[in-house]
Amino acid sequence: MPWRDVSKMDEREEFVRLASREGANRRELCRRFGIHPDTGYKWLARFAAGETLSDRSRRPHTSPSHSGQDVEVRIADVRAAHPAWGARKIARWLEERGIECPAPSTVHAILRRRGLVIAPQGGERAHLRFEAPAPNQLWQMDFKGHFAMTDGGRCHPLTIIDDHSRYNICLAACADERRLTVQGLLEKSFRRYGLPQAFFVDNGNPWGNLQGAPPDRSWTKLGVWLIRLGVDVIHSRPYHPQSRGKNERFHRSLKAEALALNPIRDLRHAARVFARWRHVYNCERPHEALGMHVPASRYSISSRAMPARLPVMQYDEGEIVRIVPTTKDYIRWRGRFCKVPQALRGETVAIRPLSTDGHYGVFFGAHQITIIDLTES
Repeated sequence: MPWRDVSKMDEREEFVRLASREGANRRELCRRFGIHPDTGYKWLARFAAGETLSDRSRRPHTSPSHSGQDVEVRIADVRAAHPAWGARKIARWLEERGIECPAPSTVHAILRRRGLVIAPQGGERAHLRFEAPAPNQLWQMDFKGHFAMTDGGRCHPLTIIDDHSRYNICLAACADERRLTVQGLLEKSFRRYGLPQAFFVDNGNPWGNLQGAPPDRSWTKLGVWLIRLGVDVIHSRPYHPQSRGKNERFHRSLKAEALALNPIRDLRHAARVFARWRHVYNCERPHEALGMHVPASRYSISSRAMPARLPVMQYDEGEIVRIVPTTKDYIRWRGRFCKVPQALRGETVAIRPLSTDGHYGVFFGAHQITIIDLTES
């Protein structure tokens, strides 16, 4: 899990940032972070008083006697620590820490003079702007392209970001892209951050394939599990990755700021690199799309907690319901057999009349699966 290898100080800072958000349920946060409320309030008090939560030095960053050379050294130091950051991110990072800094244009000139600026290849990328109006209304989930590690294995990074805040919910180093791997990581994410309203995913496994035939491929066990939790699954248009631009942009940042700078030895090493960079991304790295604020400044945990048991699909009294056999992919009604996706084996579905006479829809919750046409002989 991404926070397993994060440092204690990084985890404390994540906690106090989330707990300091307006309207935050602090006792619920303590429960999700696995700490006693007294400990959580102690961290908050120290944070409010400006006391350290980490081992970093708190000596004054500014002094009237500092020279221009000192500022240049500080700028170069930040660039060395974060080689993929540009002038605006560096200026904002220094400003938030009380360090007097020149304008971003001057920072850029300093970086150029020191040979620390590399022009991006291919120019600026076109993008579409969309943003969910509040945290946890929409999360984007995807696997970044897998890559080889020096031990001969391959790492499959699973990434989840909140669409509104760009907060990284999960960044995990996985050995595969199987459903059980993803579901296990989602369970841990849900227990800490709560449930989103919906997921935005592409059309690959394990979330489903809307391009495939037969239609059975558009339903997966993972999607059924999410729907039972009350989480909708939204698929992007086939061959249109730009519709998931925030996740694509996150992947580029991950590659430039973490993977390109750290040859990955094995999965444990990947987990450590991911955990540290995730903290920097969420809590330290200024984000241009957020007005140079950090994602943690806009994120708050979901009020929809992960239930202790998977809810049973509920239907209105009087509805026609059928249980899909655990070994077969069909239901029977009025002497007819109707095929349903294999992912729904063992689930309960409802049969509801449609607007056209003689046509009935087969539904899993609010999601229509198929149609039964009684007018066909």
